Amino acid sequence: MKNPLLRPWLTEKSTGLTEQKGQYVFQVKLDADKIDIRMAVEEKFGVEVKSVRTVNCLGKSRRQYTRKGLIAGKKNDWKKAIVTLQEGQSIDYYSGATPKGEG
Repeated sequence: MKNPLLRPWLTEKSTGLTEQKGQYVFQVKLDADKIDIRMAVEEKFGVEVKSVRTVNCLGKSRRQYTRKGLIAGKKNDWKKAIVTLQEGQSIDYYSGATPKGEG
């Protein structure tokens, strides 16, 4: 698999996990397994991963009433990975980011 990491999942809960337990949350591809996620995080951020937990999240169903009637649909399913790092290590999400207006 090329790179299973799609983006960091930044919510209040994931920020709390980072501050309290040193765990980081990522949205990953549906077919990614724990070994691929571990290798991708270690390669991309240069840290040692202690453990990886994954969660399959089902997409919510949506309905919308329009002039033509009821339109039913469904949001996409997605997967998130909770990565625990070794003691004393951290990830800086914004290290490669350029300030707005530059580049």
